Amino acid sequence: MMARHPYLEHEGPIAFAHRGGTSTAPENSLRSFENAVSLGYQYVETDVHASSDGVLLAFHDTNLKRTCGQDVTIQSTPYSVLSQARVEGTDPIPLLEDILGSWPQLRVNIDCKADSALQPLIDAVKRTNSLDRICIGSFSDDRLSKIRAAFGAAVCTSMGPREVTRFVLAASLHLPLSAPREALAAQIPVKQGPIPVVTPSSIALAKKWGLQVHVWTIDDPIEMSRLLDMGVDGIMTDDTETLRRVFTERHIW
Repeated sequence: MMARHPYLEHEGPIAFAHRGGTSTAPENSLRSFENAVSLGYQYVETDVHASSDGVLLAFHDTNLKRTCGQDVTIQSTPYSVLSQARVEGTDPIPLLEDILGSWPQLRVNIDCKADSALQPLIDAVKRTNSLDRICIGSFSDDRLSKIRAAFGAAVCTSMGPREVTRFVLAASLHLPLSAPREALAAQIPVKQGPIPVVTPSSIALAKKWGLQVHVWTIDDPIEMSRLLDMGVDGIMTDDTETLRRVFTERHIW
């Protein structure tokens, strides 16, 4: 399939280090991304939230409790306080621009986690001139719509919830639905509850629609191989060592 955006120009399936990987360093820390790059990863995945004063952080949760041991909500806390937090007691929370700036060739998949992060994300992308090497996704259709309105066809985005629902219905029930006009990738789990999402039918439909299929978050080597045999275009993993080994054994690393 011909890539429809520079971000997707890659020979063979894409290996994504999900949150940088968690095998050797805390998730979404600069050390985790550094380790992924040292293994040879060209694509990483991260999340963004904004502090109360609009500083854009690479962080998954809305609250610091799980990873930093502090019951603090990011969007209600200034960066001067958040900058003192340590993930798993060791690593500071990086800015998105730290990741983009540290590895200028690295391609970064970004999940916009909150409305408060939307404008800071748009501003950061413009400031870093990084449209060719990012893909933006969100569990909010509204946020995705605003991202697409801000950048037009220059931005690579994955499908939002409504688009994924239509995609699954079209694939499973063979409904004659049209392809999404703006999304370039289906970034999806194997299942949503009991409902299969990644199937031979959905992969065939994605190819018909000109979409890449990236599956999250897969850490089991047998499942990685099964999905690659099905023809997925990318796999996101926390276990960067295992995915690298599977790709290497299949001569696609």
